[in-house]
Amino acid sequence: MKLGKVEFCHFLQILALFLCLSGMNQAEITRSRSKPYFQSGRTRTKRSWVWNQFFVLEEYMGTDPLYVGKLHSDVDKGDGSIKYILSGEGASSIFIIDENTGDIHATKRLDREEQAYYTLRAQALDRLTNKPVEPESEFVIKIQDINDNEPKFLDGPYTAGVPEMSPVGTSVVQVTATDADDPTYGNSARVVYSILQGQPYFSVEPKTGVIKTALPNMDREAKDQYLLVIQAKDMVGQNGGLSGTTSVTVTLTDVNDNPPRFPRRSYQYNVPESLPVASVVARIKAADADVGPNAEMEYKIVDGDGLGVFKVSVDKDTQEGIITIQKELDFEAKTSYTLRIEAANMHVDPRFLSLGPFSDMTTVKIIVEDVDEPPVFTSRLYSMVVSEAAKVGTIIGTVAAHDPDASNSPVRYSIDRNTDLERYFNIDANSGVITTAKSLDRETNAVHNITVLAMESQNPAQIGRGYVAITILDINDNAPEFAMEYETTVCENAQAGQVIQKISAIDKDDPPNGHQFYFSLTAEAANNHNFTLQDNKDNTATVLTKRNGFRRQEQSVFYLPIFIVDSGSPSLSSTNTLTIRVCDCDADGIAQTCNAEAYILPAGLSTGALIAILACVLTLLVLVLLIVTMRRRKKEPLIFDEERDIRENIVRYDDEGGGEEDTEAFDMAALRNLNIMRDTKTRRDVTPEIQFLSRPTFKSIPDNVIFREFIWERLKEADVDPCAPPYDSLQTYAFEGNGSVAESLSSLDSISSNSDQNYDYLSDWGPRFKRLADMYGTGPECLYS
Repeated sequence: MKLGKVEFCHFLQILALFLCLSGMNQAEITRSRSKPYFQSGRTRTKRSWVWNQFFVLEEYMGTDPLYVGKLHSDVDKGDGSIKYILSGEGASSIFIIDENTGDIHATKRLDREEQAYYTLRAQALDRLTNKPVEPESEFVIKIQDINDNEPKFLDGPYTAGVPEMSPVGTSVVQVTATDADDPTYGNSARVVYSILQGQPYFSVEPKTGVIKTALPNMDREAKDQYLLVIQAKDMVGQNGGLSGTTSVTVTLTDVNDNPPRFPRRSYQYNVPESLPVASVVARIKAADADVGPNAEMEYKIVDGDGLGVFKVSVDKDTQEGIITIQKELDFEAKTSYTLRIEAANMHVDPRFLSLGPFSDMTTVKIIVEDVDEPPVFTSRLYSMVVSEAAKVGTIIGTVAAHDPDASNSPVRYSIDRNTDLERYFNIDANSGVITTAKSLDRETNAVHNITVLAMESQNPAQIGRGYVAITILDINDNAPEFAMEYETTVCENAQAGQVIQKISAIDKDDPPNGHQFYFSLTAEAANNHNFTLQDNKDNTATVLTKRNGFRRQEQSVFYLPIFIVDSGSPSLSSTNTLTIRVCDCDADGIAQTCNAEAYILPAGLSTGALIAILACVLTLLVLVLLIVTMRRRKKEPLIFDEERDIRENIVRYDDEGGGEEDTEAFDMAALRNLNIMRDTKTRRDVTPEIQFLSRPTFKSIPDNVIFREFIWERLKEADVDPCAPPYDSLQTYAFEGNGSVAESLSSLDSISSNSDQNYDYLSDWGPRFKRLADMYGTGPECLYS
């Protein structure tokens, strides 16, 4: 009768429990024949009990505490006088002891994989005195393993690779499963491997877990990846064992087992003859099922009539063969080319040479198409020469161009004026003859580089370009002159024959044999008694003194005309004047002062001192003028012009006063006592004209009863007004009274009255009242009449 998986597990547990109980019975404490243990003084007696290991089965699933074993001392007579206590790992929390009987029980489920054993200490005490009757002793409770953990692949899932076309038995990868059960007890941790998915391509070694190929000639191009499922089972693979699985992804890596092959045996491409050199004509590619380095190819032209005209290279990214032009194409010379191109693998595996040659050939035919080409010059660069003395219209040379097409259209010539901005040259449109259009000057431009354009008559858009370099030949048309501006000095104490200057000359011309200059004094200067000239015959000359001593008081500057002749044909000459200054020199002959004024004012002030004094005087004058101007502006009266209008002036008074506490801003006595009148004070911020217009102040006090009544009425209205706010408000007292002491100044009133009023006082009021004074004055004797 066969046992099921569950029944077999129960059987194993019962068997393990039986063995455990048998061991525990053997572990009970045996009585020693020695004397009892006493702890008095320093006397130590032999132990009365011996400890062995206890065993307890893991993963106990019962409801009652699991019996582990029994502690017993031969001192215990069974009368309850002995008490057993337990300490150490798991005491009281996992393991408990019956203090009367010494029975040990496990109160919790134990797991060997968490802790394989527990170390505890036991002691027997006298229940009355609580003193030990046996020495404390240590013992071990070992957890007995059961098969409760399945194998696990800690490194899974796995990925691996194996070359395609590998022989049977080629190792791919090794997988490893671990089992947490006790490997020293039973078969709980003994694992065997098997393959659940991936057959018949791969197999696995049952004991080692090494995966190997099981079929030959596996082709990556057919299938490049396989998924395997590997099982690990404990109990040596027997029924009832626990198992775990993992996945293994196996990729077939590429080998060079496929030769390149062109998809077509021949190709044809059309290209225009105007295609520039290095342009791409075509791209061809041989197919190769391999990848990576195994698919790398090289292309080469092995035959054909275009070996020197075309070349083929490889594109490293796409492995295409790129055909490019090496030389210019000419439809009129050759209309087609044929190329034999080979493609071959760069890395050939000798194991697969039997699969055929790892190269292939194809034919490429290139058809050259005719295009309308621009005219072509017979030379890329023309070199011409012309004398700078050539007259306008002189022929310099001829350029020639032709149409390379079969039509051979006529060509017309012109000069690109961007290269001849000054229009020195012309060209005949039909013949290409270049002539001068202006006078030439070699010293301005020695070489002219111009571009000649050749255009087809039938198609002016087709333009060819030719380049002409015109060199201007030199003639002797420039006279020699001093090489520089010389500053020559001679000391007052110079001796006769002393060299004071060495001169040289330059000439803008460029004779073939170089320059040769001749120096001499002019005829009028040849007989002077001061200086002479010596030609050094090396294009330089030396100026020397002819007498001893020079005086600045007599003559401070000498002008020496020098005649220079070149060696040209015909020769040219020029007269250059050398200025020589007489100077006071030190002992070393170095000039100190060359001004004649130093002798005229030897005891006076120097020029710098005079300038400084003049500057100080000017500064003082400017300061005086500024002071006077400021004072005059302060004294100007603030009287307005007759013609100015007073309305154009705005006078602002921004003084807001100091509030209620300010009792000095204005006088309140006028409101408290109207009989007190103050004289009008002149405001300092008003111009005199405005002040003059103020009414004159009269010392007589008018009747103030009317004003007092007016103020009291206003005050009563403010006190009894129910709408007035209970805070300070502004009350307006705009009452002017019944009349004026000065009476009315109205002109209408004056005309209507028959009184003989004297208005002569208007003349005293200033220019503002001039018209009134004229109208009402006494006549011609008026001040402003």
